[in-house]
Amino acid sequence: MKKTGLTLLFSLIWLSAAFAQFEDPQIRKVEYNERTQFQQRFADINWTGQGLYNPTTIDRIPTIELRSRLQAAFGNPTQTIGDLINANNFRPGKAIQFEYWFIIDDEMPLMILDLDGPFENGLVYVGASRFIDMMPQVKRTLNRMLMGEDGNPAEFSDYFFSPERDQWYMVQYKDGEYTREMISRPRFN
Repeated sequence: MKKTGLTLLFSLIWLSAAFAQFEDPQIRKVEYNERTQFQQRFADINWTGQGLYNPTTIDRIPTIELRSRLQAAFGNPTQTIGDLINANNFRPGKAIQFEYWFIIDDEMPLMILDLDGPFENGLVYVGASRFIDMMPQVKRTLNRMLMGEDGNPAEFSDYFFSPERDQWYMVQYKDGEYTREMISRPRFN
């Protein structure tokens, strides 16, 4: 009887661990005013994109559309080029259109950003190397979120600077239309 009970107990523990790896991770976006705490908490992290390379639907969609789907699912980005432009160490070659920072299951940091503003497909993903085993599931979950009902396009408006083109752009999704309009350098506060 004891042996059967012990076997049953170990089986239940093993099964719950096996099912846990198929549960969707909890994804919490880091807000603009939480950036400093995020940077301090994860200052010693070794960042990697490894584990996030397996292609999904979101890797083949134009970044401008993904930005609108991220807006619908998570709201405004953690930071945009407008937040970075006046920093002392800002260089135009490091220009991004947007960055979303996340904490997965209260322990894993993840950052998603554009590769070349509205001119590419997909996104760039970086996470903590010690969580490499979780990254494929996180990316599958993001794919479901962005391509499901929560990921329907939402309006947004960003600036982007392209160092290759030496040109500023207003990038938008408005009234059902995606646009990237060449503009003069905007004024940032």
